[in-house]
Amino acid sequence: MDIRIEKTEKAIKNAFMQLRSKKPMEKITVKELCSLACINKSTFYSHYEDLYALSETMETETVNSVLKSIPHAQEYTFDNLDVVAKELCLAFVSHISLIQVLFSGKGHSYLADKLETEIKKKVFEKYPEYKEDEEKNILLSFCIQGAYYAYWHNQEIGVETLSQVIEHIVKVLQKL
Repeated sequence: MDIRIEKTEKAIKNAFMQLRSKKPMEKITVKELCSLACINKSTFYSHYEDLYALSETMETETVNSVLKSIPHAQEYTFDNLDVVAKELCLAFVSHISLIQVLFSGKGHSYLADKLETEIKKKVFEKYPEYKEDEEKNILLSFCIQGAYYAYWHNQEIGVETLSQVIEHIVKVLQKL
């Protein structure tokens, strides 16, 4: 990628994050983003259709980054869901400031759904027979969504304790 394009992308994303940390998505205008990024509107529109497309791009990048930070992501099985759930919790911690800004308000449930979709996609690529297995689908949804919401609503608890409890719960569920 051309260095100028890369610099412009970075300026747009940084400006968006600054604005998004201060106000809801609906209150941000392209004009103020462009002013903060020191670009003109035509430059913004040459990169993104609108602010929602920019937000979607950044959300997808964040989900991919969270997934890439899970050490055993390529080893998803139903035998080690406890480890995956724990590592998913730890991945949230490593991306928390970005997650809190991009997915604030109603957006945090959107993150959980995107993570579930992407993790299931990876599991089903590796184990296509699981796609039609209702029990495995429910267990996978429960582990992903459960780990996410347990983390989201209990951030004040130490991450080590939280991740150990999540790992233990999933371990118990696996035996059912």
